[in-house]
Amino acid sequence: MKIIVLALSFFALFTIASAQQAKNPIIFADVPDMSMIRVGDTYYMSSTTMHMNPGLPIMKSKDLVNWKLVNYAYNILGDTEELNLSQHKNAYGHGSWASSLRFHDGKYYVSTFSANTGKTHIYTTRDIENGPWEAKEFMPMLHDHSLFFEHGKTYILWGGGRLHMAELAPDFSGIKPGTERILIQDASLPSLPKNGKMGLPAEGSQMFKINGMYYLFNISWPAGGMRTVIVHRAARLEGPYEGRMVLQDQGVAQGGLIDMPNGQWYAYLFQDHGAVGRIPFLVPVDWENGWPVLGVQGKVPVELNLSANQSLIPGIVNSDDFNRKKGQSDLPLVWQWNHNPDPKLWSVTERKGFLRLKTGELTDDFLRAKNTLTQRTIGPLCSGSIAMDISQMKDGDFAGLSLLQKNYGLLGVLMEGNNKSLVMVNATTGIPEEVAKISLQEQRIFLKASCDFTNKRDIAEFFYSTDGQHWTAIGSPLKMSYTIPHFMGYRFGIFNYASKAAGGYVDIDYFQITPN
Repeated sequence: MKIIVLALSFFALFTIASAQQAKNPIIFADVPDMSMIRVGDTYYMSSTTMHMNPGLPIMKSKDLVNWKLVNYAYNILGDTEELNLSQHKNAYGHGSWASSLRFHDGKYYVSTFSANTGKTHIYTTRDIENGPWEAKEFMPMLHDHSLFFEHGKTYILWGGGRLHMAELAPDFSGIKPGTERILIQDASLPSLPKNGKMGLPAEGSQMFKINGMYYLFNISWPAGGMRTVIVHRAARLEGPYEGRMVLQDQGVAQGGLIDMPNGQWYAYLFQDHGAVGRIPFLVPVDWENGWPVLGVQGKVPVELNLSANQSLIPGIVNSDDFNRKKGQSDLPLVWQWNHNPDPKLWSVTERKGFLRLKTGELTDDFLRAKNTLTQRTIGPLCSGSIAMDISQMKDGDFAGLSLLQKNYGLLGVLMEGNNKSLVMVNATTGIPEEVAKISLQEQRIFLKASCDFTNKRDIAEFFYSTDGQHWTAIGSPLKMSYTIPHFMGYRFGIFNYASKAAGGYVDIDYFQITPN
């Protein structure tokens, strides 16, 4: 009996110890193109959210595993028709792309680039968590660039396949004339397959200086293969560089290096993971003969010798009752608008404890509707629900809860004359189809969307309730698909738009997200 008890005790201790380890992915949500720094014992990370605003999110962690949104570098990237979702134009899949986050001489720098503005944008602050940020911009946009500071000068590296480097003017007004040069003629070569065909050439540059050596991280995608991590190193910033393929496993790639105060090294990378988006992984790094060696025997481990993953709630996503105390911001950082919002058409103060969404510019297309308020979905399972007062809707208004991507799904209330209907729209095929419609008499309705990303199942279902307790499925399951035009994981979205006349509104009592 003692042997059995001891065995059970050992098993229990082993189970507890395993539960206390971190697991990959460290964030089961769309947080791509990470750039990461450590300042003392605190880590900061920037990421891509493209056509969402505010944009260029900044996250904070004390253990590399559990992260919390603490700021955004900008509220509005630019004032263009595409970014404003105006004149039948949009910035889906564009906005701002891969950023570079750096800390130098007491200041934080984060930069990005945009096809919509045609510019490179650099934001600086001495207080990364509170701001304010000083914005600089110049033409042209420098693709997937990396900032690097050396001997009082600021350098920028960029490109795809052929990589360039230049010195920036001291005021960040542009490239210093006469300093641009080709750094590496073809950075893809270390990952060139035997058939000699390269799909995605080396890009996603991130430069580091470690123990006097310069290390440049890039990603490539050999034809017929998977995302691959390439590292070039040199004794001088200007080169010459020698390169190696350092990881090719599960498509986990694109990122850079981060060290811990205890001397441990990790690579932060991401994986394309279906409809939930591009999700972050940590990969342990050893050093051999001055080269970073990624993974465990070349593989990305499931478990890591780091703090256990806690819930992504409330750090990355969170519920909201829209009650605001004095001094609180109108919207917590977990929220982002789809494209630039119109501030005149929303409020959390006009009716205490509610988010009011008013209709404005007319449209009959959900993807053109302004002021859709969004949050990430999270894996492997999640549900999002809202309670909505629909008493002030007008003829032609449509409001409700969506799962936003090109092939979207939504459940909303449609006002036709004086009649209200609950409508489910399914765009699994890329063409929106009205698959369910029932008459409504209520002035308050509850809507829910549930997502299953387990093993890339990528199925969502919609439900409604008249009392918030008993739920009824409606419509057909949405087969979620990660599409390149939107280039983003599915997001919960709260929407309201008019097809006939502006002036109606809905009041959202709460948004609740649960990881099940």
